Amino acid sequence: MLQKGDQFRHQFSYTQEDVNLYAKVSGDTNPLHIDENTGKNSMFGRCIIHGFLGGSVFTKIFGALWKADGHVYLKQTMQWLKPMFVETQYEAVITVKEIFPEKNRILYDCAIFELDTKDQTFTGEALLMNKKQYVW
Repeated sequence: MLQKGDQFRHQFSYTQEDVNLYAKVSGDTNPLHIDENTGKNSMFGRCIIHGFLGGSVFTKIFGALWKADGHVYLKQTMQWLKPMFVETQYEAVITVKEIFPEKNRILYDCAIFELDTKDQTFTGEALLMNKKQYVW
């Protein structure tokens, strides 16, 4: 049974091929994500990952890794604190923030940290319902 403060952690990274595919699927072909020269000449000194691609790690966690049988995503807030880059190791952390047992829902804190620097790159919250897993 889940309790406030319970956590799940998942390490991940993206390749430039992943970013290029996301650009194609999403239609966001901003050169800052896919053109090496544009990235090199930007304030970041290299291409950055699409913010929504970085944040999509949470759909992987809730859809396939964490009590994945029956989740229904109700809400996700997102705030990007620092850019994310290809070939960089990150850790996504979900933490149970609040439990709504009468509605089979949990509010999670969602965070992403760069593993080498420990810098937080993303913060947000996710509200999920799961009548198979969230039963008290």
